[in-house]
Amino acid sequence: MSGYDIIDEAFIDTSPDLVWQALVAELGGAAGFWVPFNTFAATGPADQVGTEVKWTVHPKGQDKGGPKLRFTSRTTYVDPGRRLDAEYFEGVFRGTVTFTVSPVKGGLATRISIHFKAVPQGIAKVLSKVADVGGKHSQAAQLAFSNLNTLLGGRHTANGAPR
Repeated sequence: MSGYDIIDEAFIDTSPDLVWQALVAELGGAAGFWVPFNTFAATGPADQVGTEVKWTVHPKGQDKGGPKLRFTSRTTYVDPGRRLDAEYFEGVFRGTVTFTVSPVKGGLATRISIHFKAVPQGIAKVLSKVADVGGKHSQAAQLAFSNLNTLLGGRHTANGAPR
Protein backbone atom coordinates (compact mmCIF):
# COMPACT_ATOMS: atom_id res chain seq x y z
CA MET A 1 0.00 0.00 0.00
CA SER A 2 1.53 3.30 -1.06
CA GLY A 3 -1.04 5.54 0.59
CA TYR A 4 -4.60 6.19 1.67
CA ASP A 5 -7.37 8.28 0.14
CA ILE A 6 -10.36 7.75 2.42
CA ILE A 7 -13.54 9.74 2.94
CA ASP A 8 -15.72 8.96 5.94
CA GLU A 9 -18.93 10.82 6.64
CA ALA A 10 -21.93 10.74 8.92
CA PHE A 11 -25.08 12.66 9.72
CA ILE A 12 -25.32 14.21 13.15
CA ASP A 13 -28.73 15.12 14.57
CA THR A 14 -27.74 18.63 15.60
CA SER A 15 -26.96 22.06 14.21
CA PRO A 16 -23.78 22.61 12.16
CA ASP A 17 -22.47 25.30 14.53
CA LEU A 18 -22.51 22.82 17.43
CA VAL A 19 -20.73 20.17 15.33
CA TRP A 20 -18.10 22.71 14.27
CA GLN A 21 -17.53 23.83 17.88
CA ALA A 22 -17.15 20.22 19.01
CA LEU A 23 -14.77 19.38 16.15
CA VAL A 24 -12.50 22.37 16.84
CA ALA A 25 -12.53 21.61 20.57
CA GLU A 26 -11.70 17.94 19.93
CA LEU A 27 -8.72 18.79 17.72
CA GLY A 28 -7.62 21.15 20.47
CA GLY A 29 -7.52 18.33 23.03
CA ALA A 30 -11.03 18.23 24.53
CA ALA A 31 -11.20 14.40 24.38
CA GLY A 32 -14.96 14.58 23.97
CA PHE A 33 -15.78 12.09 21.22
CA TRP A 34 -12.72 10.68 19.40
CA VAL A 35 -11.40 8.85 22.47
CA PRO A 36 -10.44 6.03 22.94
CA PHE A 37 -8.70 5.69 19.57
CA ASN A 38 -7.45 9.22 18.85
CA THR A 39 -6.26 11.98 21.14
CA PHE A 40 -5.09 15.46 20.17
CA ALA A 41 -3.04 18.37 21.50
CA ALA A 42 -2.80 21.74 19.72
CA THR A 43 -0.51 24.76 19.84
CA GLY A 44 -3.53 27.08 19.54
CA PRO A 45 -7.08 27.09 18.19
CA ALA A 46 -7.33 24.25 15.66
CA ASP A 47 -9.39 26.47 13.35
CA GLN A 48 -6.58 29.02 13.02
CA VAL A 49 -4.22 28.77 10.04
CA GLY A 50 -0.76 27.78 11.25
CA THR A 51 -1.89 25.91 14.37
CA GLU A 52 -0.16 22.58 14.83
CA VAL A 53 -2.09 19.59 16.10
CA LYS A 54 -0.35 16.54 17.52
CA TRP A 55 -2.38 13.41 16.80
CA THR A 56 -1.93 10.17 18.71
CA VAL A 57 -3.67 7.06 17.41
CA HIS A 58 -4.15 4.35 20.02
CA PRO A 59 -4.93 1.23 17.88
CA LYS A 60 -5.99 -0.83 20.92
CA GLY A 61 -7.60 2.11 22.68
CA GLN A 62 -6.18 4.72 25.01
CA ASP A 63 -4.27 3.19 27.94
CA LYS A 64 -4.69 -0.34 26.49
CA GLY A 65 -1.05 -0.84 25.46
CA GLY A 66 0.26 -1.52 22.01
CA PRO A 67 1.96 0.88 19.62
CA LYS A 68 0.96 4.51 19.45
CA LEU A 69 1.02 6.21 16.07
CA ARG A 70 2.00 9.86 16.37
CA PHE A 71 1.94 12.54 13.73
CA THR A 72 1.53 16.30 13.47
CA SER A 73 -0.61 18.44 11.21
CA ARG A 74 -0.65 22.15 10.50
CA THR A 75 -3.90 23.94 9.70
CA THR A 76 -3.61 25.35 6.17
CA TYR A 77 -7.13 26.62 5.38
CA VAL A 78 -10.28 27.43 7.32
CA ASP A 79 -13.75 28.38 6.14
CA PRO A 80 -15.21 28.98 9.62
CA GLY A 81 -18.04 26.65 10.49
CA ARG A 82 -17.69 24.74 7.22
CA ARG A 83 -14.22 23.45 6.36
CA LEU A 84 -10.81 22.89 7.92
CA ASP A 85 -7.79 21.68 5.91
CA ALA A 86 -4.51 20.57 7.41
CA GLU A 87 -1.24 19.09 6.20
CA TYR A 88 0.47 16.15 7.91
CA PHE A 89 4.14 17.08 7.96
CA GLU A 90 5.76 15.13 10.78
CA GLY A 91 5.46 11.64 12.22
CA VAL A 92 3.94 8.48 10.78
CA PHE A 93 1.88 10.14 8.00
CA ARG A 94 2.55 12.71 5.28
CA GLY A 95 -0.42 14.12 3.44
CA THR A 96 -3.59 16.07 4.08
CA VAL A 97 -6.85 15.98 5.96
CA THR A 98 -10.03 17.93 5.23
CA PHE A 99 -12.97 18.17 7.61
CA THR A 100 -16.25 19.48 6.18
CA VAL A 101 -19.41 20.40 8.05
CA SER A 102 -22.60 20.98 6.02
CA PRO A 103 -26.16 21.72 7.09
CA VAL A 104 -28.96 19.32 6.14
CA LYS A 105 -32.67 19.29 7.01
CA GLY A 106 -32.74 23.08 7.08
CA GLY A 107 -29.89 23.24 9.58
CA LEU A 108 -31.48 20.80 12.04
CA ALA A 109 -28.88 18.15 11.17
CA THR A 110 -25.32 18.13 9.91
CA ARG A 111 -23.25 16.14 7.47
CA ILE A 112 -19.67 15.82 8.73
CA SER A 113 -16.88 14.29 6.73
CA ILE A 114 -13.18 13.64 7.02
CA HIS A 115 -11.04 13.18 3.91
CA PHE A 116 -7.80 11.48 4.93
CA LYS A 117 -5.19 11.44 2.18
CA ALA A 118 -1.82 10.29 3.44
CA VAL A 119 1.22 8.10 2.91
CA PRO A 120 2.39 6.04 5.88
CA GLN A 121 5.92 6.47 7.24
CA GLY A 122 7.98 4.49 9.76
CA ILE A 123 5.97 2.15 11.98
CA ALA A 124 2.71 3.00 10.14
CA LYS A 125 4.30 1.82 6.89
CA VAL A 126 5.33 -1.44 8.56
CA LEU A 127 1.87 -1.89 10.12
CA SER A 128 0.18 -1.26 6.78
CA LYS A 129 1.79 -4.46 5.47
CA VAL A 130 0.16 -6.62 8.14
CA ALA A 131 -2.97 -4.69 9.19
CA ASP A 132 -5.80 -2.85 7.46
CA VAL A 133 -4.77 0.63 8.60
CA GLY A 134 -7.31 2.27 6.26
CA GLY A 135 -10.10 0.08 7.61
CA LYS A 136 -9.10 0.88 11.19
CA HIS A 137 -9.07 4.59 10.30
CA SER A 138 -12.64 4.35 9.01
CA GLN A 139 -13.79 2.35 12.03
CA ALA A 140 -12.34 4.95 14.40
CA ALA A 141 -13.86 7.84 12.39
CA GLN A 142 -17.31 6.22 12.34
CA LEU A 143 -17.14 5.50 16.07
CA ALA A 144 -16.13 9.11 16.70
CA PHE A 145 -19.03 10.38 14.60
CA SER A 146 -21.43 8.05 16.44
CA ASN A 147 -20.07 9.34 19.78
CA LEU A 148 -20.51 12.90 18.53
CA ASN A 149 -24.14 12.19 17.62
CA THR A 150 -24.72 10.69 21.07
CA LEU A 151 -23.09 13.71 22.70
CA LEU A 152 -24.90 16.38 20.68
CA GLY A 153 -27.88 14.68 19.03
CA GLY A 154 -31.14 16.53 19.39
CA ARG A 155 -29.53 19.83 20.38
CA HIS A 156 -30.20 22.63 17.92
CA THR A 157 -29.49 26.30 17.58
CA ALA A 158 -30.70 29.16 15.41
CA ASN A 159 -27.94 31.71 14.94
CA GLY A 160 -26.15 30.34 18.00
CA ALA A 161 -29.18 30.42 20.34
CA PRO A 162 -30.78 27.16 21.56
CA ARG A 163 -34.17 26.32 20.14
